[in-house]
Amino acid sequence: MTTLQSSGEPIRSTTESGAPAPSDQHTLTLGPNGPILLHDHHFIQQMAHFNRERVPERNVHAKGGGAFGIFEVTEDVSQFTRAAVFQPGTTTEVLARFSTVAGELGSADTQRDPRGFALKFYTSEGNYDLVGNNTPIFFIRDPMKFPHFIRSQKRLPHKHVRDHDMQWDFWTANPESAHQVAWLMGDRGLPKTWRHMNGYGSHTYMWVNAGGERFWIKYHFKTDQGIEFLTESEAQAIRGEDPDYHLRDLWEAIERGDHPSWTLYVQVMPYEDAKDYRFNPFDLTKVWPHGDYPLIKVGRLTLNRNPENYFAQIEQAAFEPSNLVPGIGVSPDKMLLGRIFAYADTHRYRIGPNYAQLPVNQPKVPVNSYVFDGPMTYHHSGSRPVYYPNSYGGPVATDDPYADHVWETDGDMVRAAYTLHPEDDDFGQAGTLVRKVMDEAARERLVSNVVGHLKKGVSKEVLARAVDYWRKIDQEVGDKIAAGVGMA
Repeated sequence: MTTLQSSGEPIRSTTESGAPAPSDQHTLTLGPNGPILLHDHHFIQQMAHFNRERVPERNVHAKGGGAFGIFEVTEDVSQFTRAAVFQPGTTTEVLARFSTVAGELGSADTQRDPRGFALKFYTSEGNYDLVGNNTPIFFIRDPMKFPHFIRSQKRLPHKHVRDHDMQWDFWTANPESAHQVAWLMGDRGLPKTWRHMNGYGSHTYMWVNAGGERFWIKYHFKTDQGIEFLTESEAQAIRGEDPDYHLRDLWEAIERGDHPSWTLYVQVMPYEDAKDYRFNPFDLTKVWPHGDYPLIKVGRLTLNRNPENYFAQIEQAAFEPSNLVPGIGVSPDKMLLGRIFAYADTHRYRIGPNYAQLPVNQPKVPVNSYVFDGPMTYHHSGSRPVYYPNSYGGPVATDDPYADHVWETDGDMVRAAYTLHPEDDDFGQAGTLVRKVMDEAARERLVSNVVGHLKKGVSKEVLARAVDYWRKIDQEVGDKIAAGVGMA
C-alpha cells in the first residue's frame, strides 16, 4: 500500500540527508549476481543504522509502557507548597510510564514484581519527575544495597537463569525487606492491569510554601478504576498467551476512549514532627499511618493519548528524581538521595549526555544552561559565553537556588542504620499489613503464593531462614508457610 500526500502524490522515500532514495529493495551490484559495491551509500547507511538502532535497556524497570495525559489540580494545597504545578486550577501535561522492576525488555508483564509508576510533569517552571512504584515502600532503606538487591533479582552468573534461592537469600539476610515482600507476595504483587493499581511516590519529599514554611509529604495516586488483581494461576496463563498483556491493555483502553485516571492525595507531616516521630519518617521500608497523617486530596491524573512512536517517546523517556521545581525538595531519605545521582547517570550512559534535548524530555519552558557540547548537541548557546561569570552577559542564577532542598542535621559522619526512633524495627509494619489490612482470604492467597515461590529451587538453609522470617512477620502465617513447605 502506498501512502499518499494531500496532493494525491505518493510520499517519496529519501536518504537521511533528504535526497531521493535510489531503492529500498535492491542493492547496487556489479551485474545481477555480482558483489555489492561500496559506493551504494544508501544500503551502507541503512545497514549501519540498523546495527545501532537499539540503546541499552534499562538495568532496572526495563519492560514497560506509557502514555501522555494531564494533571488537573482540583483542591487548594497552596498552604503547603508554592510549586506552580500544584496551585489551584492548574492543568499540566504529563507523561506516565509503568513497568516491572526486575524483568528484561522481553519479559512477561504478569510476573510477580513491583510495578514502576513514573511521572514527568511538563510544568511552567521546568520538568518535575516523580519516580515511584505501585507500593508505598521498598525492599531496602540504604542505596549501598541497591546494586546487590537488583543482582539478586536478575540471573545467576553461571546458569544465566533467574533463581528463587538467590532472591530469598537476599530477602531473609536483609529483614528490612519484610514489609515490601509481604506486599509483593500478596494480591497487589500481581495487578490486573496498570489501570487497576495505585501509584506512590514512596519516598518522603519536602514541600515549601510561599512563606518559606517546610513540610514533609508523601504522594498517593489512587486508581479511579478500583484495585483489581490477578491470581497466580491467572497470571501464569496470561504469561503464556500474551506476555505484553499490560502494554496492550493500556494502549487499547486509551484508543477506545476509556481514559484511565488516578486521584492524587498527599500526606503532610509538619516539619518539626520528624525529629521525634515514633519511627524514622524517612525510612523507605515504612508507611506513615493514615491515622497520624490523613490523606489530603490534590487533583486528578488522566491518561488520554498514546505515544506515536514507542522508542522515541517511551524507551528514550528519561525520568529522574533530580528534576525538581521551586516549592519541592528532597528529604534525608537515603534511598532518594542515592537515586538523585543514579537516575540521571543512567540516562547519560543509555541515551547520551544530551538526553534532555530529546523532544520527549524537553521542558516546555526555555533552557538557559551553561552545559554545552557533547554528542548529539541540538540546542546551543550561539555566540553567548559558555562560562560564568563573564563580561558579556548570559543567564544568572537565583540568589538561593537550593532554598527548597535544605534541612538541618547534626552529628558525626557515620555509616549506620536507622536506629534513632523507638519503632524502627523491620517486622512491625509487615505484621500490621498481614493481620489488619489483609482479610482471611487474602492471607490464604499470601500463604499459597509464598509456598509456591519457596518450592522453586530454594535451598534448605535459605528455606529455614524464610520460615523464620515469616514467623517474625506473623506467627500464624509463618506456621502455615512452614507446613506448606514441609518444615512444620
